[in-house]
Amino acid sequence: MSPQAGFDAAKEGRYQEAIPILEEYCRNCAEQGSAEYCTAQMWLVRGYKATGEIGKALIICQKLRLSEHQKVSDWAGKMYQKLNESPEAETQTAENPVVNKKAVGAAGVKLAMAGVGGNLALASTVTMSLMSGMVLVLALGIVLIADSENPILGLGIAIAITVLFNVAAFFLSPFLMDLTQSWLYKTRWVELAEIENLSPETIRVIRRVCQQKKIKTPRLGIIEDQNPTAFTYGSLPNSARLVVSRGLFTYLDDDEVATVYAHELGHIVHWDFAVMTVASTLVQICYLINVTARTVARSMGDNKVADAAKTASLVAYIFYFIGTYLLLYLSRTREYFADHFAAEVTGNPNGLSRSLVKIAYGIVEEGSRAKEPSRLIEGTRALGIYDAKAAATTGNAYRIASEPEKVGRVFLWDMFNPWGWWMELSSTHPLTGKRVRALSTYAEQLGLETEFDMGKVVGEGKHLNKKKLYGSFFTDILFFGAETIGFFSGILISVILASSGVQNPGLIISCPLIGAGIGVIVKAFVTYPNYSKAVETDVLTLMSDPYASPLRGRPAKLEGKLIGRGDAGYKFGSDLKIQDPSGMLYLRYASRFGSLGNFFFGMKRVESLINMDVASVGWFRRGVAPWMDLIQLKSENGTVVNSYHRFGSFLTGGFLIILGIALMVLLAGV
Repeated sequence: MSPQAGFDAAKEGRYQEAIPILEEYCRNCAEQGSAEYCTAQMWLVRGYKATGEIGKALIICQKLRLSEHQKVSDWAGKMYQKLNESPEAETQTAENPVVNKKAVGAAGVKLAMAGVGGNLALASTVTMSLMSGMVLVLALGIVLIADSENPILGLGIAIAITVLFNVAAFFLSPFLMDLTQSWLYKTRWVELAEIENLSPETIRVIRRVCQQKKIKTPRLGIIEDQNPTAFTYGSLPNSARLVVSRGLFTYLDDDEVATVYAHELGHIVHWDFAVMTVASTLVQICYLINVTARTVARSMGDNKVADAAKTASLVAYIFYFIGTYLLLYLSRTREYFADHFAAEVTGNPNGLSRSLVKIAYGIVEEGSRAKEPSRLIEGTRALGIYDAKAAATTGNAYRIASEPEKVGRVFLWDMFNPWGWWMELSSTHPLTGKRVRALSTYAEQLGLETEFDMGKVVGEGKHLNKKKLYGSFFTDILFFGAETIGFFSGILISVILASSGVQNPGLIISCPLIGAGIGVIVKAFVTYPNYSKAVETDVLTLMSDPYASPLRGRPAKLEGKLIGRGDAGYKFGSDLKIQDPSGMLYLRYASRFGSLGNFFFGMKRVESLINMDVASVGWFRRGVAPWMDLIQLKSENGTVVNSYHRFGSFLTGGFLIILGIALMVLLAGV
């Protein structure tokens, strides 16, 4: 689309009319470095300034200051200074909870963690010990010590393989990661001077930390991507790599960027980045052994070697599963300690709190402009400072940060909903509300006013309906595994019937199938309740519900614009992103024909729906990331899209029940 109508309206001072046109153009523009795009951004700055939205104007100015066009960069620098000096900026700073409390405490003061995050040394030791032990056991199985002529020699070979592989993984993983970074994300390695031009405070922090901890300055990298993120990897502190995206400098202020770098330096000082590098490699080894052993078992037919390969495959998968959760636990623990380190060395825990919120906002904002989710954010999820899956709630709250209680309210679910703890088990990062609460305690220890009023959030959390919160949770856990409970109940019933003299060999198969089918249908009634009374609401209201569940769907109606696909890097993805004035949410589509129907919907229909204003009905759910299971979409031109999540569950459950009954009847006379 052309931005000319927006330019014309802006030149005549009709900014209320110009802003929506220019926003839509910028959101859909494929060439974000073009002169026309920069012009549209400059007019948006003027429009936001005229309408009093100084915060939005400042964010665009920060981005334009990094433009390759010198005139644009100079203009943005001057405008940024004017905006900061304006009375409106002072007013918004006073009202905005994310940008007002700039006070910094004394750097280097020891801060108590008060039990937050567990014990990093213990988590690292347990993870590495168990993972190394798992690889050793697999090596023993592969070498087949028990069946060798010389078991002692076999044991020695297995131990040697394990040690050599772990050492190789430790030293080679960073170089393999370098190749991956260069290939996938075009990482550019830079000198301190370039970082200093972008964030002077960051260089002061890097030099101070490296001098105090007696480590070399890490190799610094920048990825030219506007999604804000930062991560560290390597084997030894003196050969670490610290990489950030361009978006970090766009969305964060100087002192906030410095806290992010301090956080990443914390990983280096604690050596947890090295443990993560090796542990990740060991987990992948388990997975590779599982795949290889399974392939060998299939190709060997039915003999002793095939049986051994099947056993090795099963054990490797179990170790892979356990290792994954150990790695996730270590990942969450190390984030708490890196936050603590950043607060200590900068004396600015509030700056890191702001950074987390702004990074979430940046991810949401960039996601609203892109037709597909960022591969950088998806690919570096485990390594990054922030879990992109959790960005939607916090990032959307930042959009209306002039209302502090709404920013804090989205943290209620993180801190008090038992599903938050359950979902966090599968997350690489602690939930944002818990991290901000910990950072608030550090601010209090430094005598600073906290960035967010977490005391008020905690107070509100204590008045939540505990019966509704926990009673529903424990009931939902049973429904969550309804098909599994039904399956094993069926086995128990078949055993009881067989022991009581009932002669039907089909019982051992049919009863579990019938039980599982009943479980699927019962679960469907809970998961997909009646939606006839779904109420109209907005994205932020749904995300602020402290009782939200990933299982028990909340019927809701949303109106907004479809802004892209929800599947990262998948051209034929069937999931969608909807945006309303309060935020963005993922919509999950389900065809009545299963995965094949989803593929054809993504291939043939999704592209034509993007950028349409729609009314949607669905079941809202919240885990680490919130989403809505779609029931129906209606576009402005009359197009209707129906989705069949509940139908699929009923069909699956019914099929299992019918199959179980059929087997029971067919095998009754055998």
